[in-house]
Amino acid sequence: MRPGRLQCTRCFRPESACICQWVTPLSTQADVLILQHPLEVHHAKGSARLLHLSLPGSRLVIGEAFDPLALQGLLTTDRVNVLLYPGDAEEAAPGLLPTDPSQIRLVVLDGTWRKSRKMLHLNPALHQLPRLALQAPPPSHYLIRKAHRPGQLSTLEATCLALQQLQGPSGRFAPLLAAFDGFVASQIR
Repeated sequence: MRPGRLQCTRCFRPESACICQWVTPLSTQADVLILQHPLEVHHAKGSARLLHLSLPGSRLVIGEAFDPLALQGLLTTDRVNVLLYPGDAEEAAPGLLPTDPSQIRLVVLDGTWRKSRKMLHLNPALHQLPRLALQAPPPSHYLIRKAHRPGQLSTLEATCLALQQLQGPSGRFAPLLAAFDGFVASQIR
């Protein structure tokens, strides 16, 4: 941010680009831990801050290569950590996950596909987590960033779909997804 520009104290964006109007608080049964790549923090098109502000129990931590002890501390919980990330059949473990979403912490990597792959590579503890891949994701509404393949979604969209997979498709995330559409439309303008 340029010196002298007023910054929102909630979303940390310049007041002229504040996203707080799109924050849509929703409670979830599963915990959410967002690991955000440092280059995404001030990216105007990023959706992780909006997601974090909309999920009151979530935690957002910035980093690329985390200190192993610090990462272990982040992953220490009484819940089962599950990495939201596509993987091979042997990495995915939907049958091994608790059926009660309140026993799960969803770990989400926020960055471009290239950045998230690097984060995964640099943090071996993440490799050991069971993975949750999205089942038949719909087309993305994230029109302000280019998807290189079908099924590539924003962090917010992917997390909402993963939580629906874990908690059941009740439509409870529709207000947040609608707010996300408003955020995207405002970025296009």
